[in-house]
Amino acid sequence: MTSPEDKGDGRAPLRDIGNDTPFELTLEAAQSIPILIAAPHGGRGYSEAVEQSFRDPACKTRLEDRYVDLLAAEVARASGAALLVAKAPRAEIDLNRAPDDVDWGMISGEGEGRTSHSLANRRARSGLGLVPRRLPGLGEIWRGPIERTELDRRIETIHHPYHSALGRALETLRDRWGAVLLVDLHSMPPLNPKAFGGARPEFVIGDRFGTSCSGILSAGALSYLSLNGRLATHNRPYSGGYVLDRHGMPKRGLHAIQIEVCRSLYLDRQLDQPSARLGGVGRLLGGLVKMLGSEVANLRSGGQFAEAAE
Repeated sequence: MTSPEDKGDGRAPLRDIGNDTPFELTLEAAQSIPILIAAPHGGRGYSEAVEQSFRDPACKTRLEDRYVDLLAAEVARASGAALLVAKAPRAEIDLNRAPDDVDWGMISGEGEGRTSHSLANRRARSGLGLVPRRLPGLGEIWRGPIERTELDRRIETIHHPYHSALGRALETLRDRWGAVLLVDLHSMPPLNPKAFGGARPEFVIGDRFGTSCSGILSAGALSYLSLNGRLATHNRPYSGGYVLDRHGMPKRGLHAIQIEVCRSLYLDRQLDQPSARLGGVGRLLGGLVKMLGSEVANLRSGGQFAEAAE
């Protein structure tokens, strides 16, 4: 697939892969497909201070989308898509939460914007806000409260730069192609088959109930997985979060979809380490991304199919 705006100007790739950055972004000057794959919960770069603050280190593997960064890299390699992977772990700050989705009961120190109960911090009240507080079966995650200055530091040095880079990358691809698709890649524990008529879905396609992307793209993803013998659901039980709310703007040619992958597909039986199946799942999803890339290339910012002459 060739970009309609590729003029062969030899510009250098846009990359941010420094050791001190909270993410890795790879966006080539002549990206061959109008899709960016992101893995906001793939970070495993735990600082010593964060490590020492855990009550139980077992919470790390519960919070991570375990090794989804490796899966995202395989999908990008198989499809030619751009790639953005978080290095900062979800335990430190959740990039799929709004910056005001805070459980202020776990924050010490003075500051503006404290709201105990509001729509802004609805996820935080469940224990999984901007900074996760508790997990079912494990209880409280941290030994003590987090200083307000530390919360502000994480927002300013991790959350804001990640979303700024993501927004710029999407607009770069949109400006080049006329439309772009963000594939926000996540992993999930095995779902309870009783909730799905006795069958266990392996994938969940989320589009915020049709608001974050063209329905053509969601339907295409579900159809592709079905044709490949894979059971997938639509927006159940995961419809997407802050990433799709912030970056999915179909009327501006910015489409966003979330794909949840069952961890049993690419991890070992303990759901702890990558298995030999990871490469195959990466190729399966790579085929999906290439198919979606062709659909996106036919879309323009108004969400309609482009004219043949364009």
